[in-house]
Amino acid sequence: MKTKTIITVAIGTIFLGVMGWVIALRIQESERTMTPGEVESLRVSDSTVVLLDVRTPQEWGSDTGHLKGALLVPIQDLEQRIGDLEVYRHRTIIVYCRTGNRSGRAAGILNGRGFTAYNMVGGIARWNAEHRATEKENQP
Repeated sequence: MKTKTIITVAIGTIFLGVMGWVIALRIQESERTMTPGEVESLRVSDSTVVLLDVRTPQEWGSDTGHLKGALLVPIQDLEQRIGDLEVYRHRTIIVYCRTGNRSGRAAGILNGRGFTAYNMVGGIARWNAEHRATEKENQP
């Protein structure tokens, strides 16, 4: 009986240790963020940066506009279209949405798959509030 308890405690401790490591890794991945100013500066200094808009096609074509050269992969399609992004695996990907919530989830998904992705905090709403340039066209 005593041996069984010790084994159970040992297994539980190992499990909790592994889960703690996984959670810490997920937190680290989700904390990869950049402000719109940092994104704009990075784009000037690194032409290989990929901009990924995870909003809907309707949002893309709305008055908010989108960032010049951005790719559109709505968050609801990201898992199914992850293969489309494989060509960008070794590039920095800046993910954005309207306010930064969906893009935070998307950046976490990408980082979990081995990409280097950053969430643009505040999304296109903050970008626009800071009077930064956007494009406005209906088709991605």
